[in-house]
Amino acid sequence: MPQVILISQVPLPYSKIGSWTTLYHNYLSNNHKVDYIICEQPEQLYPEIQYQFVGNTFELKIKKKISGNSYLGYFKALEKILKKEDKFIIQIIDNFGIVKPLLEFLEKKGKRKQCFLQFFYHGFPPFYENFTGRWFFENIDEMVLLTNHSYKVHKEYYTILPTKFSVLHNGIDTSKFHKIATEEKTLLKSKLNITGKKVFVWCSQDRPKKGLELILDAWKRIYTQDKDISLLIIGANRDVKIDGVSFLGKIPNDDLPQYYQIADCYLFSTLCHEGFGMSLIEALHCGCYCIASANGGVPEVLQYGKLGKLIDRPNFIEDWTEAIEEFLQQDENNNFTIPENLYSMQNWNKTMNTIIENAKNSLS
Repeated sequence: MPQVILISQVPLPYSKIGSWTTLYHNYLSNNHKVDYIICEQPEQLYPEIQYQFVGNTFELKIKKKISGNSYLGYFKALEKILKKEDKFIIQIIDNFGIVKPLLEFLEKKGKRKQCFLQFFYHGFPPFYENFTGRWFFENIDEMVLLTNHSYKVHKEYYTILPTKFSVLHNGIDTSKFHKIATEEKTLLKSKLNITGKKVFVWCSQDRPKKGLELILDAWKRIYTQDKDISLLIIGANRDVKIDGVSFLGKIPNDDLPQYYQIADCYLFSTLCHEGFGMSLIEALHCGCYCIASANGGVPEVLQYGKLGKLIDRPNFIEDWTEAIEEFLQQDENNNFTIPENLYSMQNWNKTMNTIIENAKNSLS
């Protein structure tokens, strides 16, 4: 039976915050199909998983410098596993740089035909130019994307696309991120000193591509003292005063659900081609009406407008202003429900296992 090897650029479990590392943490803590992990040594280990740690000795540093191959430590660890078994599924996450030297290593060891390479891409647009990237798709065995729309973009962009594709939507912990009853929401608002207001939330890193400036500009045009509305900004901590706006800075992950749960509307103003948008589905499951940029994989996440309002021109302030005003004029905004397993970690785990089983069948 083929063995599954996960090659990770970060230690697993990962002690810091990360989207894909959170997904893998849940997966590897439950019914998973990973046999080996190659990574730097973490603070803790997953039970029943065999590790090969990536060393960083002085001798290895010299060898990496001389060879120009920064992945020697990974291949040294991989070689120990290749000696034990016959067939392997190798998972790589977003690390385009390792693919070519890995292929050369496997060919050198006479193991390429015994290995099935799965590449998980958490971005949205094609990474390589049309013709210069053909070698990549000719040599990996499967590309796993976050959305079907991303696959469509890849298919339309590349003249030749010679590899298998699968789609694995992101998933969240729906036991934490879920809608609460109206009475509980009122109590929680009171606890957080926000009462009698329509609450908007924006949550991201404070970077230009996340579109916070657009939201603040739109808010200034909308906000008046007689409007019972409040905007909570999570992830940014600016030293400015804007009426109706509270900058909350970074919030621990465990505390995030309560802010989504008191919110009536979530603003997702990305100005880049997002692969998926974890905060978007967290807000959805907490019952927020979502207004989001129609960029990247976002339209598919919101089921092309079924689960929220898509802004086709996210760089236009007036479009955000109009969408927010339209939301405020509605009588009922949160009367829709979404299936509990939609974008759930449980569904992510199940789909991952299916993807691995399909790879094993291809390799048999």
